[in-house]
Amino acid sequence: MNAASAIDYESIFLHAPVGMCMSENRIMRSCNEALAAMFGYARAQLDDQSFEVLYPTHDEFLRTGDRIIPIMNAKGRYSDERIMRRSNGELFWCHVTGHAMLPNQPLGAGIWTFEDVSEKRPVTAELTPREREIAALLVEGKTSKVIARQIDLSPRTVEMHRAKLMRKFAASTSSELVHKLVGLQLQR
Repeated sequence: MNAASAIDYESIFLHAPVGMCMSENRIMRSCNEALAAMFGYARAQLDDQSFEVLYPTHDEFLRTGDRIIPIMNAKGRYSDERIMRRSNGELFWCHVTGHAMLPNQPLGAGIWTFEDVSEKRPVTAELTPREREIAALLVEGKTSKVIARQIDLSPRTVEMHRAKLMRKFAASTSSELVHKLVGLQLQR
């Protein structure tokens, strides 16, 4: 391959149609245009910033990091859908996938992608940080017992949060709640 036909990986990264960033220890070292636009920032505002600026609360940032570490240690990658925060404070559902560059450093150098899924899954109710966390885990199909173990709560506490979510989303069953959380219209 000659110099004229060399692939310009930096341009591919900067102009990819999906939000992307290179990170190190939960700091965004470099992000692309799509990520900055999705969250309502200029690229320069996100470079060398903590991922924390993209989370609704400090506690959600910390809890998500705690949840990511064992999965990254086991698989070298992580993926979920969670509620994130734009620069204007708007909350939205986002599909996040990350890959560790070094298997023994799960939150070390990594590549992360972000996809705004708010059109398919709008945030329609005011949720507490804990309700947002439990809602994201319910969407993954996890049971109350599994959620309780994963986030270090009692199953009864998770059930109480699930009941609050059901009231807020006017869902009569757990299945209906999950469908509403993922933005599907149930056939009646």
